[in-house]
Amino acid sequence: MRIRIVGLLAVASLILAFAFIAVAPAAPNKANLPAAPAATPAAEPHPEIREALGALRRAKEHMEHAAHDFGGHRVEAIEATNQAIRQLELCLKFDKD
Repeated sequence: MRIRIVGLLAVASLILAFAFIAVAPAAPNKANLPAAPAATPAAEPHPEIREALGALRRAKEHMEHAAHDFGGHRVEAIEATNQAIRQLELCLKFDKD
């Protein structure tokens, strides 16, 4: 019984390993890649921070126009959101990258 369970686990492991190999994309061959253009535009700095700023601004807008006060937490939540927005804007302003 124990040998049968071990055998089934081994077969299941092999199936999962081969499935992963078949699904995982291969690394590109650098010899076949086209040459990169000399002047590529720089990526936007800190896209996650800019995305967070947008989400905070949308959340603040939602809270300001909501029909209820979120159990008495709306005012404090809006203040905290304003502070978070200010801090992220300062981060971007003083970024030295």
